[in-house]
Amino acid sequence: MKQSMHALRLLGLAGLGSLLAFAANAEDTGYFYAGGSIGQSRARIDEDRINASLLAGGLTTTSMSKDEHDIGYKLFGGYQINRYVGLEGGYFSLGKFGFTSTTVPAGTLAGQIKLQGLNLDLVGSLPLGDRWAVLGRVGAQYARAKDRFSSTGAVTVANPNPSKSALNYKFGAGLQYEVNPSFLVRAEAERYRVDDAVGNRGDVNLFSVSLVFPFGRTPAAAPPRPVAVAPAYVAPPPPAPAPIVVAAAPVAPVVAPPARLRVSFSADSLFAFDKSEIRPQGKADLDRFAKDLAGTRYDTIGVTGHTDRLGSNAYNQRLSTARADAVKAYLVQSGGIDAAKISAVGHGETEPLTKTEECKGSKPTPKLIECLQPDRRVDVEVTGTR
Repeated sequence: MKQSMHALRLLGLAGLGSLLAFAANAEDTGYFYAGGSIGQSRARIDEDRINASLLAGGLTTTSMSKDEHDIGYKLFGGYQINRYVGLEGGYFSLGKFGFTSTTVPAGTLAGQIKLQGLNLDLVGSLPLGDRWAVLGRVGAQYARAKDRFSSTGAVTVANPNPSKSALNYKFGAGLQYEVNPSFLVRAEAERYRVDDAVGNRGDVNLFSVSLVFPFGRTPAAAPPRPVAVAPAYVAPPPPAPAPIVVAAAPVAPVVAPPARLRVSFSADSLFAFDKSEIRPQGKADLDRFAKDLAGTRYDTIGVTGHTDRLGSNAYNQRLSTARADAVKAYLVQSGGIDAAKISAVGHGETEPLTKTEECKGSKPTPKLIECLQPDRRVDVEVTGTR
């Protein structure tokens, strides 16, 4: 028990520490949420303390039955400050636990404790990809313990219904899975420090599953849609025929400049929002582009990533560069394009297609994100001829 308790405490603190380290660089994606949890709560009845108390009254315990498990639940709400840190408060009920002791001289002592209260936690999350995240939490909880005792025979109880409220700590750790932007599922293990009304101090563990419902969170990426030109590749026009020069003296031949082709892919069709891993639909679009490009004699291919204006300049620059590098790597690995002829660069938010008066605001609301969709793109420019 002591080893598992120590491991749980270390896991919660270590997870939270890692999460807080990321918070300073997090993009602002705040939203409110609410939810509920249900699971099994576990306590430990202090059998030695009860036996000692009876013995002090001249009674010897001959047997004891204990109920150390019950159903616990939570109702909570919170605010996700950014993708790494949130603040959460709520109501919890840890259930009821009890015992029955049989004594000599003949008698019985039955006791039951009910625990419920309010909590306020700092919750950290460390993403493990697009959908999974590790959770860690620490906080304060104000629990009310209601005891009830009854006796028969030689056992007497001075105060049958004592109660006590106390402020203590709690902590926990778990996993979270994002079903979609409006529905999350959590599995957590938490430990509550509690004091009862007769001087006992102990821990109650709650192992629960939670359903979480965010409000006003960024919607899922829109269906693939090209911004400037449809993803379908349009072959460049054939080069102009060589001019006929009539002159007595030889002249230098006229060379037509290499044809250029520019295709713009919507970043929302290639990537999930705020991500740089190419989605299956995006891979299909790039596969079609590489197939259409087969047989083309080209000199260079330039890949340029762009973002909208939400977030910091430095963050958008990193995201646009990572997306351009991802498209380049995929075209080289899966499209068979010569790596020496393809380059990738990120321009961040410096070349928007939208106008400020058309897309007003600075907070990442669903309406503004949709309006700025044309700015999130990856341009591919091919220089060459058939």
